[in-house]
Amino acid sequence: MTTLKEFMTQEMPKIEAVMLRLVEDIQAPAMLKEAMSYSLKAGGKRVRPLFVLAVMDHFGKNHDNGYVVGAAVEMIHTYSLIHDDLPSMDNDDYRRGKLTNHKVYGEAYATLAGDALNTLPFGIIARMNELSATQKVTLIELLSVAAGAEGMVGGQVLDIDGETRHLTLDELVQVHVNKTGAILRFSIESGAVLAGASDEERAILRDYAYHIGLAFQIKDDILDIEGTTEELGKTAGKDVASDKSTYPALLTLDGAKEKLDTHYKEALAALGKLPSDSTLLEELATYIVKRNK
Repeated sequence: MTTLKEFMTQEMPKIEAVMLRLVEDIQAPAMLKEAMSYSLKAGGKRVRPLFVLAVMDHFGKNHDNGYVVGAAVEMIHTYSLIHDDLPSMDNDDYRRGKLTNHKVYGEAYATLAGDALNTLPFGIIARMNELSATQKVTLIELLSVAAGAEGMVGGQVLDIDGETRHLTLDELVQVHVNKTGAILRFSIESGAVLAGASDEERAILRDYAYHIGLAFQIKDDILDIEGTTEELGKTAGKDVASDKSTYPALLTLDGAKEKLDTHYKEALAALGKLPSDSTLLEELATYIVKRNK
C-alpha cells in the first residue's frame, strides 16, 4: 500500500508539470504568464490537488483527470494568495519565503495575474474532453460556489468585517468554513465526482472535508503563535499583533489544540463510514494537523 510520503513524492511533480503547462499553453501576454507562473512556482504544500488525487485513488481511478482538476484548484488558491498579499488586503512582503507577487511585478500586474488565475480554471475544466458534460457542469458549478461569494470570497469579506470587532466562536467558524474550508471541500468532492462516487459517498466525503477545513485553519492559527517566520515562509505572529479573532484568542492555545483534535477525530470518523480502505485520506488528515508550516 502506498504511504502518503510515497504518494506525495510520486504525484507532486506531476501536479507541478501540468499546472505550469496549462499556463504556458494559453495565448496571453508574456509578462502576464510570467507573473502567474511566479506565484505558482513559489511552492506550497499542494494539499488541494493531493486531496483530489487521494480521493480518486481511494476509488481506484486513474489520476490523469485529477492532475488537471488539481492544477485548476491550485490556481484558484494561488490567485487568492496573490490578492490576500496586496497592500489593500494583508499587505505582506513575503509568501512561502519569497517576495510576494506585487513586490516583484507591482500591484497592477499582481492584481491581473490573480484575475487570470481566477478565471482560467473554469475554461480548463470546460475543455476536459475526457469528462461527460454532466461532470464538467457539476465541477464548474461546485468550483464557482466554493471560490465565489458563497464560499471563499464571502469568507474573506466576513474575515475583513471581523477585523473591526471580536467575533464569537460561531462567527469565527462561519468565516473559516467559507474562507478556508470551501476550496478544500471542492478539492475532496471533485475527486469524488471524477471517480463517479455515489451521492452517499459524496456526502460522507463532504463531512470529512468540513472537519478537515476547520482543522486546517485551527492549525494555521496555532502555527501563527508557535511557528517562526522562517518555518512558515510568511510573517509569524501577525494575528496576535493585530488582535485578530482566532481560535487561540477565543479558546486559549490549549483550547484551540483540543478543538483541533476534535475535528481531526470527526474527520477520521467520517472516513470510517466509507466501504473501502481510506488509509491515504487518513494520513492526509494527520498531515494537516501535525504539519509545522
